[in-house]
Amino acid sequence: MIIFKDIVSGDEIISDTWDLKEIDDTVYEVDCKKVTKGVDNVDIGANPSAEEAEEALEEGQSTVIDIVDAFRLNFLGDEASGSRLFNTKKEYMGQLKTYMKKVVEKMKESGADESAIKKFQTGAQAYYTKQIAPNFKDYDFYVGESMDTDGMVVLLNYREDGITPFITIWKHGLTQMKV
Repeated sequence: MIIFKDIVSGDEIISDTWDLKEIDDTVYEVDCKKVTKGVDNVDIGANPSAEEAEEALEEGQSTVIDIVDAFRLNFLGDEASGSRLFNTKKEYMGQLKTYMKKVVEKMKESGADESAIKKFQTGAQAYYTKQIAPNFKDYDFYVGESMDTDGMVVLLNYREDGITPFITIWKHGLTQMKV
């Protein structure tokens, strides 16, 4: 198994056990699932009625997004109120520009040539312009376990069906650790 870590913070972001879809050699998009976590359901052999099957979560249970939970990603904002750390594109762009500079520095340190760096920068700008900016209000923002906001901010949105959550991760902002 390969675990992908943020090149800046060192936080674990994702692993290859999920289906990483590479987009334009710039980002990975990964579909997630909402799962129920908490109190175990003990089956005593009774058949629940249709109404009981549709009841709300039992006490002690919560619905989480599998990747967010598995990698201990932290919501940037206040989940209870729905407020986000980045309320405007300008606020997010400030963080993203700082992060991208750090990624470029790390790419240079690892011996990437100028054409690879330029390709990454061009791809990141194009992805931001075509995907993130037009849908900015729909994104939630997460960081790794260390809560380092100078590191990668993982973007979470929903597919066109409005049901399937997916995360977006900057490809060149990751290192691989084989376990």
